[in-house]
Amino acid sequence: MLQLIRTNSENKDFIALVKYLDADLAERDGAEHSFYSQFNKIDRLKYVIIAFANDKAIGCGAIKEFNLTAVEVKRMYVISESRGKGIATKMLTELESWAKELSYTKCVLETGKKQPEAIELYKKNGYNIISNYGQYIGIENSVCFEKELK
Repeated sequence: MLQLIRTNSENKDFIALVKYLDADLAERDGAEHSFYSQFNKIDRLKYVIIAFANDKAIGCGAIKEFNLTAVEVKRMYVISESRGKGIATKMLTELESWAKELSYTKCVLETGKKQPEAIELYKKNGYNIISNYGQYIGIENSVCFEKELK
């Protein structure tokens, strides 16, 4: 049975999952990985979701304030053997609910063109491609999305 836990970035399971995520991204992004990693520090994330199945941490995601009305979705990851089961959608939905509870009205995020599964995840969950924002402006591999929270 899937269980979603709300926590923060000090959680040891989150820290362990992010190591797997970073290894996966380093392999996919190659030389570009060091550019992205500077924007993916996890030491001060207050809103983290961890997915557990049979008491094993199998996925994570986080939100952080982007501006006064929006949060940025960060550090979404599901371990390879648990993919394709809808876990990422459940985590994303929980992060969106949490954002609404915190009075935010929009989610934004960046993912890479070398993460086609992530792009499909966001599209099927109602995210729309937008112009690259902030540090991602002009970055060829980046795809940015937003979703209005209803």
